[in-house]
Amino acid sequence: MFTGIVEATGEVVEREETAEGLRLRVAAPFADELEHGQSVAVSGACLTVEDHDADAFSLFCSEETVERTYLGTLREGDAVNLERALPADGRFDGHFVQGHVDGVGEVRAVEQVGDDWLFAFSLPDDLRRYVVEKGSVSVDGISLTVADLRDDEFTVAVIPATYDITTLHAKAAGDPVHLEVDVVAKYVESLTEGYVDG
Repeated sequence: MFTGIVEATGEVVEREETAEGLRLRVAAPFADELEHGQSVAVSGACLTVEDHDADAFSLFCSEETVERTYLGTLREGDAVNLERALPADGRFDGHFVQGHVDGVGEVRAVEQVGDDWLFAFSLPDDLRRYVVEKGSVSVDGISLTVADLRDDEFTVAVIPATYDITTLHAKAAGDPVHLEVDVVAKYVESLTEGYVDG
């Protein structure tokens, strides 16, 4: 489980395509603190640490992960958002983020408004029912609040701290983003199926 509060950005330093998927090596400021088997959200996708040294860690993306995310398009030098899994006694500051990417959207527009930034993202049809105005959504692993919602896109206001510490400062119109909707919405839908008249 994650919170959507990005700890740091990392840099892809190696990539290796295999018959089974893709192996990435990511430089991270907390690499020396990791252990084999730990979970790390990489731009919102929950992946498992295979090995690490003082500077970087390796992880494997299965074929399914490559197909459902844009991780397969990452190249050496690309930046990614990083968050380690929430410890049981950890502070919970964002919202419940599982690290299960529900879909890939794209940046529609970026506009600076005073000190803040306004981002518009496309919203795939199959995710629309789970997103509500003023609700939570994870974009590239960042916990954000929906400011405005239309049929096929939503906007969020991003404060300078979030803009600076995450990969959002490097995003432009047309760039892909990982989307994860609020898991609570999915549970509510599952629990109420059969009780709502069709």
